[in-house]
Amino acid sequence: MSTTNKRPLKNLYLPGIQLPVGGVVSILHRLSGILWVVSLPLMLWFLQQSLTDDSSYQRVSALFATLPIRLLSLILVMIVTHHLVAGVRHLLQDVEIGVTREGGSRGAWIVMLTVAVASSVAGVWLFK
Repeated sequence: MSTTNKRPLKNLYLPGIQLPVGGVVSILHRLSGILWVVSLPLMLWFLQQSLTDDSSYQRVSALFATLPIRLLSLILVMIVTHHLVAGVRHLLQDVEIGVTREGGSRGAWIVMLTVAVASSVAGVWLFK
């Protein structure tokens, strides 16, 4: 029995791994889904509070006028937009649309561009 190991070394330095843009979009899709599910109770609580009565609606409206909540709203718009658009990309790949290397890369860049445009529009709207 030989004690030398002939297997190649594995690179476990995660920041050094270069993923293609499709891999980054796929990982961000999973992360955005998790963040969306985690933030859902907070969003539903705000909705419930705003529908309770007029004074509760005024309190929630005043809270949404603050900078931290506006930033949180912008982040939630980015999360939902990314998850929705990347999900459509994954569905298109399931029916064999954009499964080549070029098509996958092009679709991933479209996802990133769509999220950037939607975030910019939401940012302008939220911070006007």
